[in-house]
Amino acid sequence: MFPTFESLIPDKNIQILISAIVAMIINLRSIPVIINISGLRGLMDNPVKRSSHKTPTPTFGGVAIFAGTLIGYMIWNFGDEGILLHKVFVGTVILFFLGVKDDLYALSPTKKIIVQIMASAIVVVGSDLRIADLFGIFGISHIPYILSILLTIFFFVAMINAFNLIDGIDGLAGGIAMIASTGFGLWFLVNHHYSLACLALCLAGSLIGFLRFNFSQTNKIFMGDTGSLIIGYIITVLAVKFIHFNVMHAWESDISFVSAPVIAIVILIIPIFDTIRVFAIRILRGKSPFKADRLHMHHLLIDNNLSHLQASFSLYFVTIALTALTYFARSYFSNTELCFFILFLLVCYFLSGNWLEVRRLKIKKVELGVGDKVATTTAKPEKIRLSESISAN
Repeated sequence: MFPTFESLIPDKNIQILISAIVAMIINLRSIPVIINISGLRGLMDNPVKRSSHKTPTPTFGGVAIFAGTLIGYMIWNFGDEGILLHKVFVGTVILFFLGVKDDLYALSPTKKIIVQIMASAIVVVGSDLRIADLFGIFGISHIPYILSILLTIFFFVAMINAFNLIDGIDGLAGGIAMIASTGFGLWFLVNHHYSLACLALCLAGSLIGFLRFNFSQTNKIFMGDTGSLIIGYIITVLAVKFIHFNVMHAWESDISFVSAPVIAIVILIIPIFDTIRVFAIRILRGKSPFKADRLHMHHLLIDNNLSHLQASFSLYFVTIALTALTYFARSYFSNTELCFFILFLLVCYFLSGNWLEVRRLKIKKVELGVGDKVATTTAKPEKIRLSESISAN
């Protein structure tokens, strides 16, 4: 018998580390090729009024994220896949092709939602991956089967679109997804769920490689809908499975979190809060919730003179800080109390966004005032020279 990869490197922790590194390298090596091909073929995202970039930029970074994650994962056979990950890959491939087509031809929201529901139903119904218990939040524990299916599919579609919505500045969607996938991946690894740990950390590795170019000023690429749909889908699988495992092992206090639903929400707090805030404001102002604008928190930070790097890292810090705070607070507060804390944070998020929006208007007024003064100052010498010319004649 010839040796296999598994027999040469039997330690599963090292196997997963190698997979994550391979995923990162695939992105680092393939993205420059994608950038060159996109430039030759004119596959670029041209800036519009609400864009945060000024020059045409390739949008197919999601192709490299997809390839890196799947290739890195497929190197090993961990033996604990079950039926779940087969269904996950079916849904991921479906969303990959949806994203590619949308990046090329800009599909209607209705068509995208229908395909997202199909991909979500494959994994929710096909592998029985459901949010079936809320651990006593507001007195709710077990959720009936049909209701849990509908709730989980809604959560999938909402999170897929939430990651799509926060993909508006360099590094934000990729960085938040990298933090979330690393957090979930480490928990799966510590608790010996190796296949899910490998998937999560391969996604994190791919995103690290992608972010190197997403933040670049000279060789930039966007993940496009191809990337945001895939990462939203996989992160949601990880979040729901995290909750699901904690329900299964609820009696084992050393490995389970009774506050699993709350922790999952807090890890994903930026895409969740931003989607709620933007949709609420658009509806209150009589606009379609799907109409694009610059009301997102990341746009407000940019318009308040933060750079893309500063805005993204500010929101990274909020995610990590609140996750750490919730993790330590879970020992002292019930899930219902932690949910009230999350509602308080949501109010703070709304108020912060409103303050930034008011400040943005003041900055624009100042800039317009300075522009008018400059125009007036430059116009006066022209008038003087014109009057002198007339006098001389």
